[in-house]
Amino acid sequence: MQAGITLTIGSRGSKLALWQANWVRDQLLGKYPGATVEIKIIKTTGDKILDVSLSKLGGRGVFTKEIEEAMTAGEIDLAVHSLKDLPTELPDGLHIAAITEREDVRDALLANGKIGSLSELRKGAIVGTSSLRRQAQLHAIRPDLELRDLRGNVDTRIKKLQEGNYDAIILAAAGLIRLGYAEHISAFLSPDEMLPAIGQGALAIETRIDDKMTNELIGFLTHHATLNAVLAERALLRAMGGGCQVPIAANAVEENGTLSMRALVASLDGKRVIKRTISGAASDAEDLGSRLANDILDSGGNDILKEVYASGQT
Repeated sequence: MQAGITLTIGSRGSKLALWQANWVRDQLLGKYPGATVEIKIIKTTGDKILDVSLSKLGGRGVFTKEIEEAMTAGEIDLAVHSLKDLPTELPDGLHIAAITEREDVRDALLANGKIGSLSELRKGAIVGTSSLRRQAQLHAIRPDLELRDLRGNVDTRIKKLQEGNYDAIILAAAGLIRLGYAEHISAFLSPDEMLPAIGQGALAIETRIDDKMTNELIGFLTHHATLNAVLAERALLRAMGGGCQVPIAANAVEENGTLSMRALVASLDGKRVIKRTISGAASDAEDLGSRLANDILDSGGNDILKEVYASGQT
């Protein structure tokens, strides 16, 4: 079966995206030594427009649209995405065929000076992040901080911090660890302190639904505990009608067949935060996510989201 296997992976051109695509390539070559696996770099809207905040770009699909168009056209066989960037609704004919084992789910604080926690940042410190989810939670924790947008790849963001444009920045720990940049992390932010984005730390492999061969070849990449966790998280996001830039956060964990999940929605100023939890059988992951979403919406989350959308910031 290995002889004659040829696969083309579509990927963004950033260092992190290429690390992820090459990692998947290495897994495939390890499983199918005689295969040919190539990577095709595709520039997305999110890569082209760097002077506008992600929330104002529209959030949904800004890092995936052009890659998905190439897949639909048959130019690539699969795409590797950071799951947190992938909308809950995919184009007709495409699906998530595999979910990899999750890397560290937490956000990470990178700061100038000897800073070991958010509480140690000086009053009025300038913190960079492009995420409304992070901004809302930071406002709730430290309303004195000055929050500024931060765009660019991981290297660019770290450079801006080192040049003194910010006192601190917040990035996903997973990307820093994958790139070997863990030494830049001043502190890991626990989910108790800051809930992560939906799907954070996991990679999604997207394919054409009718591409039976590719779907069969990549099935071994799925990590089932991670799959159940992100199914619950994405079901929650879908039920709440949110994109990747809405201040919604969640984290689900499976252990011994039980899925425990916590989630929140916050106003942009962080003055209103609604947190809820749920647990149940991991086999009911999507139902648990939907139920938790409805609990949050019925507890005032719906009003918060209406205000967020009315603000024009997403």
